[in-house]
Amino acid sequence: MRPARWRPSTHFLIGAAVVVTVAVVVTVAALLTGGGSSGGTSAVDGEPAAVTAKPAVVPLPDSAPQPTPAGLAAALSQPLANRDLGQLTGRVTDAISGTQLWEQGSQVPLKPASTNKLLTAGAALLTLNHDARQTTTVMAADQTKQPGLIVLVGAGDPTLSSAAPGQEPRYHDAGRIADLAAQIRNSGIKVTAIQVDGSLFSGPSLAPGWDPADIQGGDMAPIEAVMVDGGRTQPLTLDSVGSFTPALDAGKSLAAALDVDPKAVTMANVPLRDGHQIASVQSAPLIERLSEMMNHSDNVMAECIGREVAVATGRPATFAGSVDAVTKTLAGAGVDITGATLMDSSGLSVDDRLTAKALDDVIGAAAGSNHPSMRPLLDLLPIAGGSGTLSNRYNDPQTDDAAGWLRAKTGSLTQTNTLAGIVTDVSGRVLTFALMSNDAGPTGRTALDDLAATLRTCGCGS
Repeated sequence: MRPARWRPSTHFLIGAAVVVTVAVVVTVAALLTGGGSSGGTSAVDGEPAAVTAKPAVVPLPDSAPQPTPAGLAAALSQPLANRDLGQLTGRVTDAISGTQLWEQGSQVPLKPASTNKLLTAGAALLTLNHDARQTTTVMAADQTKQPGLIVLVGAGDPTLSSAAPGQEPRYHDAGRIADLAAQIRNSGIKVTAIQVDGSLFSGPSLAPGWDPADIQGGDMAPIEAVMVDGGRTQPLTLDSVGSFTPALDAGKSLAAALDVDPKAVTMANVPLRDGHQIASVQSAPLIERLSEMMNHSDNVMAECIGREVAVATGRPATFAGSVDAVTKTLAGAGVDITGATLMDSSGLSVDDRLTAKALDDVIGAAAGSNHPSMRPLLDLLPIAGGSGTLSNRYNDPQTDDAAGWLRAKTGSLTQTNTLAGIVTDVSGRVLTFALMSNDAGPTGRTALDDLAATLRTCGCGS
């Protein structure tokens, strides 16, 4: 069921920032032309008053005209004719009324690519405390029985950082291996062996439809309950290679910080039963982790957050358990997941299938008033021409009218381009949309951007 009423959002209005910029330019110009000269000279007669900026966030009115289905169809006909869109399905909905304005095969399941992360984020916002943090701990064994042994216990936080003190971590506000090491030293235990407990997660570490070559490409890593830097081997490198053994690497990172022989790091066969905690660090709050997941389309982060939802809803922390938790949670919020066949929480699997209607329903639920905990999803979406995976898109004459006015989650796989989000049209009407292009040609992504940009410029009120 669609929300009955749109609560006007505030994040589409970027004019305030423009006003501030203009004010600064005018002030500097005044100084350079004599307004700030020394020597006590008086102001020139008739000098205009100083320009001041009063930035404000103003809600969009409900009175803007709604596009008509005929008008929208006519406007979209030209960009839809681009053959590089391949198999194209989509849906556009009025955010205030929930009225479907345009659709094309919107209930046909296609590869969603990373727009699947919309489902993961939506379910997390519905299920988890937005300030929730993941706590990674270190346990010490009974030193009378196993002297020198400590256990690194994973909580499913892939953001744990190997960065040295004073070095910026890859993920904002991440817990640090260096802090764990400092606490361990303060415990007085002379560490000689480290075990890594990844028992929180179970099942396969790679999802069906994942290409192991993507590990080498840095797009993902085996999903384990203990990881550092999102399973990357070179966290300070933008395109770092992924790790094939992230949990073991996390233990070796702790060993390096403690000057312990890396050969003394092993995986624990069973959780430690007679130990006591000697160290712990926490991740950033959920809302910050979701922001990084959505803006950078982080596959590892998405899979771990999917498992958070699974654990919170009493399901196993596996790929299947995460999918079940996410889809059932969203179905309970009125999202139509008919036809969904998902193998993961990130959209990386080529076996994932999802409909444009499901994606549009998720955006619509966030835009409506029935599920206020989902509202932050809109602010997590990358901004066209401004942030995240849309920072270098919508910057050409064909699409730049949509820059700043369109926010969407992107998705890209070989010959697959998807986009789902929200846009304010030139009349001031807010629309939700989902566009899915499979079997796309060479210019498929730019063709999809052109199609979405038309939603901004259309108006189509008659």
